[in-house]
Amino acid sequence: MSAKTCPPSSPHKHRILLVDDHALVREGFAELLNSRADLEVCGQAGSAPEALTAVDKLNPDMVVLDLSLQGGSGLDLIKNLKFLHPFMRLLVLSMHDEALYAERALRAGALGYVMKREDSATFLQAVHEVLMGRVFLSPAMRERMLQKAVGNNVAVDSNGMAHLSDRELEVFQLIGQGLTTQQIADRLNVSVSTVETHRAHLKDKLKLANGTELVRQAVEWVYSQ
Repeated sequence: MSAKTCPPSSPHKHRILLVDDHALVREGFAELLNSRADLEVCGQAGSAPEALTAVDKLNPDMVVLDLSLQGGSGLDLIKNLKFLHPFMRLLVLSMHDEALYAERALRAGALGYVMKREDSATFLQAVHEVLMGRVFLSPAMRERMLQKAVGNNVAVDSNGMAHLSDRELEVFQLIGQGLTTQQIADRLNVSVSTVETHRAHLKDKLKLANGTELVRQAVEWVYSQ
């Protein structure tokens, strides 16, 4: 368990829990957040189970989390946190393309999505917007969702990825990262047969002839991100 308890906070500081499976990444963002007069990192967690425990223990005002986590899915973690703590502010900080993941994260219960490649000013803006209960997305993602809402879906989905369920997309990503069916089952805490079912659905939805094509396309997609 990597959660760390902060000293008692001042009434004007917002307490933030950082959830990312890379300790160096967490430390970097913790340093940035702690440099602000109104923010403090009250804890860190490296996996979904650790995050759930840390939230119960530390009662943060906000959770900043990645989508790729050990011991569970980031999207599932968002859903669980919103169920257990309906008023918790959640911000996704991820390397994954917002065009494919941001809307999914918002549907799960997050209020914002910011990519790790953004500069520190954008990240801090996202933190403050979400703390105030406002949705934060990049201008491009806002425009994409607005166009979709008015029925002018200009988003290009030539390979059918947008039609995958959250779990199917996660399995596809893990296949592309080189994990075996057993490893994916262990990572997601599901049975091997469940993963095999997802693989079958992926081949059907992506119009792939066999498992070899599925692996090839998954690897190409992961390395194109």
